[in-house]
Amino acid sequence: MTDKIRNILKDHGRLSKDAMTIADDADLYQAGLTSHASVNVMLALEGEFEVEFPDHMLKRSVFESIAAMRTALTELTASA
Repeated sequence: MTDKIRNILKDHGRLSKDAMTIADDADLYQAGLTSHASVNVMLALEGEFEVEFPDHMLKRSVFESIAAMRTALTELTASA
């Protein structure tokens, strides 16, 4: 799952750092993720994992790190 998240960040995150080398708990907004790019990342994650982020998960903290996204996706895929 982490590798898929990293690949999506590489393709859609517009980060100033290499998504493959960023620590799982690093702040992605500090690494250049913008609000616009986070929407693109979210849409790509939804497509890749065949889930839909509910309204209560549409907040900055869910997308601020690879670990946070992995936690959210684990929750969503477990309930799918």
